[in-house]
Amino acid sequence: MLFIDHKTGIENMGYAFSKLEINSGLLDGSSSTHERNGSSRINRQLHSLDHDIAQLTKLRSKPHENLSRVFPGKREFPVSTVKMLAGREANLSRRGRFSSGDCRHVLSKYLPINGPWVVDQMSTRAYVSQFSADGSLFMAAFQGSQIRIYDVERGWKVQKNILARSLRWTITDTCLSPDQRHLVYASMSPIVHVVNVGSTTKESLANVTEIHEGLDFSSPDEGGYSFGIFSLKFSKDGREVVAGSSDEDIYVYDLEAKKVSLRISAHASDVNTVCFADESGHLIYSGSDDNFCKVWDRRCFRAKGKPAGVLMGHLEGITFIDSHGDGRYLISNGKDQAIKLWDIRKMSSNATCYQGYRNYEWDYRWMDYPPQARDLKHPYDQSIATYKGHSVLRTLIRCYFSPEYSTGQKYIYTGSHDSCIYIYDLVTGAQVAKLKHHKSTVRDCSWHPSYPMLVSSSWDGDVVKWESPGRGEAPAPANKKRLRRRHFY
Repeated sequence: MLFIDHKTGIENMGYAFSKLEINSGLLDGSSSTHERNGSSRINRQLHSLDHDIAQLTKLRSKPHENLSRVFPGKREFPVSTVKMLAGREANLSRRGRFSSGDCRHVLSKYLPINGPWVVDQMSTRAYVSQFSADGSLFMAAFQGSQIRIYDVERGWKVQKNILARSLRWTITDTCLSPDQRHLVYASMSPIVHVVNVGSTTKESLANVTEIHEGLDFSSPDEGGYSFGIFSLKFSKDGREVVAGSSDEDIYVYDLEAKKVSLRISAHASDVNTVCFADESGHLIYSGSDDNFCKVWDRRCFRAKGKPAGVLMGHLEGITFIDSHGDGRYLISNGKDQAIKLWDIRKMSSNATCYQGYRNYEWDYRWMDYPPQARDLKHPYDQSIATYKGHSVLRTLIRCYFSPEYSTGQKYIYTGSHDSCIYIYDLVTGAQVAKLKHHKSTVRDCSWHPSYPMLVSSSWDGDVVKWESPGRGEAPAPANKKRLRRRHFY
């Protein structure tokens, strides 16, 4: 069993603490021994990730060594919030304040698992939901041509209600620009549209109350051939948009030149997901129904369509990719019902096609995953960790690293076909939370970049928020939660 301590006990801390009180543990309302025993039990029962990213994750959310010292020469990890606050009062770190690592160590304990509270209810399926980079705005897109922008800091009031133009089937993806002034949205069409989010127009009806500028990703020599855009992302500088399409290609659109600046014949099937790897914009990650994740380096294309490397390990198509932001690590959600963690230093120069395992017929759009396929493993799996427990069916379900600012990216979270949201510990692979509310598939969810708040959207039309402890109150004492762990290898 995995135990997560949500206890704070900070109500009576308006006085100075002696070093004896701090070191003896008398100030801690929770059981430190119990926490340590629970932690060691996890390490014995699970195969912890033995890789650079495990050390990096621990360092990012590690408190100052003086704050973690229980007795001289002996350290405790994790450190209770009460002891850290007491240590700060006593200035044990000699800084007079918490470092970013100290803050992450505290904040990462408070998972957004309380609630939920309904933000909005719509009559059509929710496909996309994302916080802006600073968390002040939240965007949700629905199958019925509607995109809503909520002002998070003003009680989740609808700041802009957008009715999409030239919609085909559904809004497949949307993305806010880094400066939060513009939003792009795509559907099963080669035309992507741009909306001015910063305008005063609240009801944005395409080309009636407001212009929705069209970005044409098609080529004049294609003779009217039409394809759809599954995924699109802004670059960090907001000058480019990368897109993955149903014609097996990747496109980069230059917003200043107003034209496609790069087209890559990338995969052997639909490109379901793309993203820039880091702030530089040089590296692009892509995932496809051909089961491969690929890495593209725009600085050194040796030949048309030649990737910098290929990542093999999924047995079915890739539904989503999220970058760690460092140009090295990424995670992918797959139709083989697994999330995989990758280090691009382990990628191959060429893809090895492996179909020997497939002795069954299966279509994820309407069939359950075959029981005989659940224990299969790719013989050339290059991933460094696999996370299981959620289900990936019917639609391109998304997964993400938790925010760096508040958690040090120590968690992975995902929607699921079983109507739940799953949160996994990146290093141990433990399932640390399973959030239940929705009545249908949860395609997307988003963790606030600064606060312990998560918002999920579902095919039931509900957009709901989960918090710790909820509704913005100060953290209150809570019992330890016993949470089930899931298979990890």
